[in-house]
Amino acid sequence: MELIATIIITAASVLLFGYWFRYTCMLILSAKTARDYASEVAAFNELGFNQVQSQLSSVITGTADLDRLRTALDRDYAVLNQLLEQTKHMGMEDASMEQYMLRVHYKVSRVYFQLSKQLSQSASRHALEEMSSVVAYFANVIGERALTAA
Repeated sequence: MELIATIIITAASVLLFGYWFRYTCMLILSAKTARDYASEVAAFNELGFNQVQSQLSSVITGTADLDRLRTALDRDYAVLNQLLEQTKHMGMEDASMEQYMLRVHYKVSRVYFQLSKQLSQSASRHALEEMSSVVAYFANVIGERALTAA
């Protein structure tokens, strides 16, 4: 009986942690800054997350198109992480807890996309939307750091 109670409590704790983590990431992504630098950073660094967001919201796409959009987001994510690392070495602020959480959220969303793309296009589109929100957040952080450095 004690083993069953332990398993139930552990499972409930894991589920509650997952809910808290996801909710916190959604709050971080929904917070708006005084000025949005994401579009400027995207244009300057030739990033495609704005186009991905517009394609996800406007057109019904097939699985191959979703894979292409994921590849574009992965490229943008890698570029922005490299820029964040470079600004860290230039004396800019180190990554915050929010950035660490959003990196984990991006990776979890990517896994969710891979798992859901064969089962539900709606779920995989939603995963891509969350991934693009994380990329936009990081682009905005880069823009804020550039303004601070100037």
